[in-house]
Amino acid sequence: MAPRKLDRSLIRGFDLFRDMTEDNLDAVLATVQVRTVEPGEPVFSQGAAADEFFLLLHGHLKVVQVTPSGEQVVVRHVLPGEVFGIARAIRRTDYPATAEAVTESIVLAWMSTQWPDFVALNPVLAVNALEAVGERLQEAHTRIRELSTEEVERRVAHALLRLVRRAGRPEEGGIRIDFPLTRQDIAEMTGTTLHTVSRLLSAWEAQGIVKSARRKIAVTDEARLAALARG
Repeated sequence: MAPRKLDRSLIRGFDLFRDMTEDNLDAVLATVQVRTVEPGEPVFSQGAAADEFFLLLHGHLKVVQVTPSGEQVVVRHVLPGEVFGIARAIRRTDYPATAEAVTESIVLAWMSTQWPDFVALNPVLAVNALEAVGERLQEAHTRIRELSTEEVERRVAHALLRLVRRAGRPEEGGIRIDFPLTRQDIAEMTGTTLHTVSRLLSAWEAQGIVKSARRKIAVTDEARLAALARG
């Protein structure tokens, strides 16, 4: 990861920094490291000491976890403006998963020991972190329920709907998921196989529900996809 200089104007618009005074912002930026992460390169790895926490400035990351049986699961995606790697904030000393770049990305990094000072300068961070952890826990519970009770078609439909609603960009003829996404990623998100995901997407494409190309997926009929998710 190569260091880069930080343009302050790039971060002032993020919720995390919007309400900070100039002096507090200066204090936060005095210790930040700015890094460029190439596609496929990890920001941190599962099991490593949680010595830093991060904010994604630009690009896209996916968070993957390897289970005890060796299966890789895509846990979540990180979008610009999101804080991640806050293991110390939830009293973990190691990272529970690996965060790796999907596209060339720029991350801001601080030492985990600075978290209390960071929160003191910007109390809304503690609230945001709690909300983020709550949202991730709720999503994890939802995915566990889907894996336990729903057929594969419904699970894949739910996964695509979540991605569209979180990172969808309207375009002619549909809503494109605004980051590179492979069929293998979807398989790892939904506990199924690449073959099954490919079969479903091909069928849905023939029905006019989705459009897919290399690492690109767009939903062309969200209502019908939602109907499939409901079963």
